[in-house]
Amino acid sequence: MGKIIAKNVIERKPGFLYYVDGKGNVCEAKMARGGKKKKKVTKKKVVKKKVTKKKVTKKKK
Repeated sequence: MGKIIAKNVIERKPGFLYYVDGKGNVCEAKMARGGKKKKKVTKKKVVKKKVTKKKVTKKKK
């Protein structure tokens, strides 16, 4: 596990990953899927219409 050397040294941006490289520099890399909040998806109600059949009447001649 890593050790915390100093806190609040840099301003962190959402969606970025910060790490210390081999030379001791603090590096910033964009995360593949971070920083954005998902929107709520609302489901729409589907109203089915009632189908009514017409009565067929026979014509008298």
